[in-house]
Amino acid sequence: MTWPSLNLLLQSILSGVFLGALYGLIGLGLGLTWGLLRQINLTHFGWVFLSAYLCYQMAESWQLDPLICLLILPPLFFLVGVAMQWAMDRFKVEAFNSLLVTFGLTAVVESVIQGIWTADFRRLETHYSDLKFTIGPLYLPVPEMLTLLLSVGLALSIWAAMRYTDLGRALRAMAEDGPIAAAFGMNQKGMALVLAGVCAALASVAGICLALSFTLAPSQIFAWVGVVFAVVMLGGLGSALGPLVAGIVIGVSEAVTMAVASPSWAPIVSFSLLIAMLLLRPGKLR
Repeated sequence: MTWPSLNLLLQSILSGVFLGALYGLIGLGLGLTWGLLRQINLTHFGWVFLSAYLCYQMAESWQLDPLICLLILPPLFFLVGVAMQWAMDRFKVEAFNSLLVTFGLTAVVESVIQGIWTADFRRLETHYSDLKFTIGPLYLPVPEMLTLLLSVGLALSIWAAMRYTDLGRALRAMAEDGPIAAAFGMNQKGMALVLAGVCAALASVAGICLALSFTLAPSQIFAWVGVVFAVVMLGGLGSALGPLVAGIVIGVSEAVTMAVASPSWAPIVSFSLLIAMLLLRPGKLR
């Protein structure tokens, strides 16, 4: 093992922060659905990649600025999330069954993506790709900075909404004790529809950020599941800020591991942190 130079180590940490912000952004909607609706919605990953491919297609075919996609795609995915939650409620899909159902839906989404865009790798080339700022010897790519800003902004907005609005307090009450919340006149079905729509919209935003920074392939959908699950569990189910903090911790840990040891060791980091958390402070995962 050889220690990298200080500049390389600092750049690795910075890259880990950017990657961790994307982890947190993907995990934000998944954690809210899991913690507040008691649904393990694996289709969230399918929405992320479908949004990424749609952003790619709109930029390539219509020459549309990817940032304009932030105004178009999230509202559409909000409606998709509402429709999906309506169906889940209509057929009374329970927590464990939601894992099986959404896994199947994710496989369907992957097949649809592969059928339309094939299994070839796709890379979104925009004028943002080569833009970067420099602070001394460090480079700050614009796409990754946009991801960090969106992740922090959305996490803080969701946290404020959950803490200070009537809808947020009602959602937390529903998660704590649904029957009592219903007894006080809270419309659980309506709130669940809104929350599911918001989480699907968050998945869409994460997909656009993914398209800006990463090469896309349909088979990659399930490659993100493990690390994002670790982010959600470390950050806390139903937490708004937890996934962002956990994502940055995991992202930095992975980046430093790759710089100090070997890239092959990086996937071990997230699960090692999760196991350590389970052993030392299991109550924090609830």
